[in-house]
Amino acid sequence: MNEWVDSGIPVVAGLALGAFFFGGLWWTIRNGLTSEHPAAWFLVSHVVRLLVTLAGFYFVAQGEWQRVLLCLAGFMIARVIVTRLTRTAESSATHVVKEVEHASQSR
Repeated sequence: MNEWVDSGIPVVAGLALGAFFFGGLWWTIRNGLTSEHPAAWFLVSHVVRLLVTLAGFYFVAQGEWQRVLLCLAGFMIARVIVTRLTRTAESSATHVVKEVEHASQSR
């Protein structure tokens, strides 16, 4: 039972780090594109997200490569979850508009 707990902690930490990293990326893109200084947004965001994620991996690993792999698995699962959650209605609306434009073209 103790092995399950020891294996679960790096996975949960990876999920949290992935949510922070990819959620922060989504937030940066949404706010950075409308900012007066988008380069600063993207640069600062990238550095902060990278430093926090690397520090998290370092502390979770505790010198064991197996813990790094478990953390990475959680990180990649979080990537899929955040990607699906951050899809907006805009993307589906854009898809409908493209279909309408394609259907209205004369041949």
